[in-house]
Formats: sequence, structure tokens, C-alpha cells
Amino acid sequence: MARIKGGLNARKKHNRVLKLAKGYRGARSKQYRVAKQSVMRALASSYAGRKERKRQFRRLWIARINAAARMNGVSYSQFMHGLKLAGVDMNRKMLAEMAVNDAQGFATLAELAKSKLN
Repeated sequence: MARIKGGLNARKKHNRVLKLAKGYRGARSKQYRVAKQSVMRALASSYAGRKERKRQFRRLWIARINAAARMNGVSYSQFMHGLKLAGVDMNRKMLAEMAVNDAQGFATLAELAKSKLN
């Protein structure tokens, strides 16, 4: 049986990696070995970044809820505990949205939470 050289497959693999490295500076976008390392690290970082983004948004929502709750005379932890006691099942994303865009509605929730704490 005739021998088949692997040149075509290697070229395809190299081109796939170099295409992902497009826009990188210097050898990182030109040389396969350096580009492969950079692409592997970038893909790992992008995976971690997608997880990190969720944490950052949660922190942002909590900061917004805390600021709005304190404007209504209650701390974040007391506000959340009061809502839980009142049976209000609302996620932090929606509470933060209310805090920014619907101050009156948020104030109503804050009063409800305060009444349940006492």
C-alpha cells in the first residue's frame, strides 16, 4: 500500500490555529508554535472570562440594590431577609432593574421588607 504523507492535514491544522491568532502581535500571529500557545491560553482565558462575567454582574446588581435599599432606610441584607420573610421571590437582576428604573416600585418593596422585619 502506498504511503500517504501528512502534509495536507498538518497544513490545515496550522492554518486553523493561525486563523484564530489573527490580529495578535508579531510572531504570535505568524509562527505556528508561538501562535498555538497564545491561542490555547486565549481560549482558556475566554472560558474563565465567561464564568467571571456572571460573578461581576451579580456584584453589580447587589451594589445597585444596596444603594437603593439604603436610600429607603434599610441595608441590603435586611432588605433581602425582609423580602424572603414576605414571600417575595424576585431575583437580584430584576431587583436591580427596579432600583434603577422604577424607584417607586422598589420603595414599595422596601416598605414591605421593613414591615416584615418588625
